Amino acid sequence: MEDDDLFGNLPEVLGPQRTGKGRPRLRAPVRDQIELRSFDLDSLLPDDHPARIFWAYVEGLDLSFLYGLIKSREGSRGHPATDPRLLLALWLFATSQGVGSARALAKLCSSHDAYRWLCGGVSVNYHGLSDFRTAHPELWSRLLTDNVAALLSAGLIDLDQLAQDGLRVRAAAGSGSFRRRGKLEQKLAEAKALVELLDKELTDDADASNKRIVAAKKRAAREKQARAQQALERMAELEKQREQREKTHKKDTGKQKAPRSSTTDPQARVMKMADGGYRPAYNVQLCCVADHQIIVGVDIDTTGSDRGLIRPMLEQIHGRYGKKPRRYLADGGFTKNGDLDWAFDPRNGGTEIYAPPANNKHGSDPFAPRKADAAGVAAWRERMASEAGKTIYRQRVEVECVNARARQWNIHQFLVRGSRKASCIAYLFALANNILQGRRLELMAT
Repeated sequence: MEDDDLFGNLPEVLGPQRTGKGRPRLRAPVRDQIELRSFDLDSLLPDDHPARIFWAYVEGLDLSFLYGLIKSREGSRGHPATDPRLLLALWLFATSQGVGSARALAKLCSSHDAYRWLCGGVSVNYHGLSDFRTAHPELWSRLLTDNVAALLSAGLIDLDQLAQDGLRVRAAAGSGSFRRRGKLEQKLAEAKALVELLDKELTDDADASNKRIVAAKKRAAREKQARAQQALERMAELEKQREQREKTHKKDTGKQKAPRSSTTDPQARVMKMADGGYRPAYNVQLCCVADHQIIVGVDIDTTGSDRGLIRPMLEQIHGRYGKKPRRYLADGGFTKNGDLDWAFDPRNGGTEIYAPPANNKHGSDPFAPRKADAAGVAAWRERMASEAGKTIYRQRVEVECVNARARQWNIHQFLVRGSRKASCIAYLFALANNILQGRRLELMAT
């Protein structure tokens, strides 16, 4: 049989017709279609991702203290608790990414691959994240000490030369929340009266929903009363400090107005910020290894001046590591004659302080020796007047990199209240900084 007999009835096929009419046919994206994909979380992140570095760090920690606080146990009722290692790793990584809100972190744990990798299918809520971050400042402080001790034992750093600087961080309090003693006493009386009124309402016969509403109002009123009481206690401290200043600076303190305390965050103080404005803030003190950007000491101060803060930090360093640095670099606002003499004393370690003099209002030579100078102050003037001293002091610029990293990681304002909780934020920043910088030092050493 021939081919013509088989296919003779088929229509003739014409070539493509280019008429130029009609809309072009395109392959456009359709993003609302449902797809099924198979993947493992471990393949989402590269091997050198920071999330892996933080997880490797927490895996090697001794967190038996936190595990001992867990009430959910095998053989008993209750929902399993979230692993403290996971919570710590999440906050360390979030800190390095500039995330300081527990609500924002909880959302990222369900939408961002790095946080999902850390969670590994474990769900978290913002209440648990928030409570965990600020519950154990003593443990975060110990972890910082252990981290620096590990770097010391590995020979990656030494404590021979340290540098200190302050960082003003906005407090979680408004400028309008500051009151003087009379107004604070009035606020406290109003809060007490409201608590008593709500107590009386709870004793009345009411349905369950109304009781819950009144109980919530009562809880808020008690918190308001507690903050007013704390503000009055803080006011007593400020008044005592003012009395002490009047003994030596009566002329200056006489021009100042009566002290005020915040009803939102009683421990916060109005300070002069880097932009020249005045806002409620905390003075975060950081002590670093001068040439490696490793933080070895953290402190939260509630005064608006850095003067006199060298000695407390040196004492903290000695308490943490059992030794004091040979050289200590600080800004000009830190210098205080008493601290210079104390540090110079061989019985206190014989630390050499490198810091420029404070602003001289009289125009005299700040490095010229004076009759009233003690041995430590005289040695400091001679040291800073020399070219060698000025060369050493220039190495303090490294600590500015740590401050810049804090700003880059969005540490502009504390979202918590009180110096205790603020110290937790500072410790977590120091830990996150040291983990990443320590990894960099390890790679440089290999």
